[in-house]
Amino acid sequence: MPPQANCALPQGYHLDRYRIERQLSVGGFSIVYLAIDADGTPVALKEYLPNSIALRAEGAIEPQVSEQNLPAFRYGMKCFFEEGRALAKLMHPNVVRVLNFFRANGTVYMVMQFERGRTLHEYIQRHREGLRESVIRAVFARMLNGLREVHAHKLLHLDIKPSNIYLRNDGTPVLLDFGAARQTLMTDQPILKPMYTPGFASPEQYEGRNGLGPWSDIYSVGASLHACIAGSAPPRADERVKQDTLQPLAKTHAGRYSNHLLELVDWCLRIDALERPQSVYALQKALMQSQTGGAVAHSWFTDIGTRLKSFIGRK
Repeated sequence: MPPQANCALPQGYHLDRYRIERQLSVGGFSIVYLAIDADGTPVALKEYLPNSIALRAEGAIEPQVSEQNLPAFRYGMKCFFEEGRALAKLMHPNVVRVLNFFRANGTVYMVMQFERGRTLHEYIQRHREGLRESVIRAVFARMLNGLREVHAHKLLHLDIKPSNIYLRNDGTPVLLDFGAARQTLMTDQPILKPMYTPGFASPEQYEGRNGLGPWSDIYSVGASLHACIAGSAPPRADERVKQDTLQPLAKTHAGRYSNHLLELVDWCLRIDALERPQSVYALQKALMQSQTGGAVAHSWFTDIGTRLKSFIGRK
């Protein structure tokens, strides 16, 4: 693994009303910390720090940005801040809760509710033979409720993947780490490196901002479903556009899962955006149909929490 480009803030560092405990994760766009607020409550603190244009050396607090990169850095900071403002308006159990956002140390921070559990990616790694269909349907039925709320607020996630679908200890899924600001920043500022996730990003994310819509997130949902079934993401969308080598799950996994679920995933992964479900509602409606074409019994969905909690307990 290559060394981390930017040094994290030190343990014990006080930032506004928060104390840094440790780094949770790092990406090309930000660093996420576990922090404790003034009331002793743990929170996730996300710091805007794109490593392609900003550098924080060991022992430093403020990132260094060259004069040449300053316009791009400031524009990205504005996008990040506006994303925090928009997400703070979302109140849904299946979407990460943004509690606060503020400027400090020459950059901006987003404070989110700290969730306990594991990512869907971790569970896929533990069950390489594929997750049970009942578990897949349970996770995505609830996750899509959150995504519907996101789209209802005229937002896009643009980075849905198993590592951004978190399964709390009680079994409920929550969407993490939105990539909308990254996408906006990338398309307007060619100096920045692309931030989409190969295999999970839709074809239109490689082409710019104009073609993006709910169908883009739906492609990523399909890729995440593919990972749950096949153990890995489909080929990169930009490569599929040139030569599509993806074999339909309805062929490769027939007999292991219902034809209905496999065909649903293949539908979400169509290269042409117009051939995919055009809304989360349309996708949910299809997901709630049984293999025979009838609606899944209501009691099945009311028991989702029990099913997921049982699965989480198995680890």
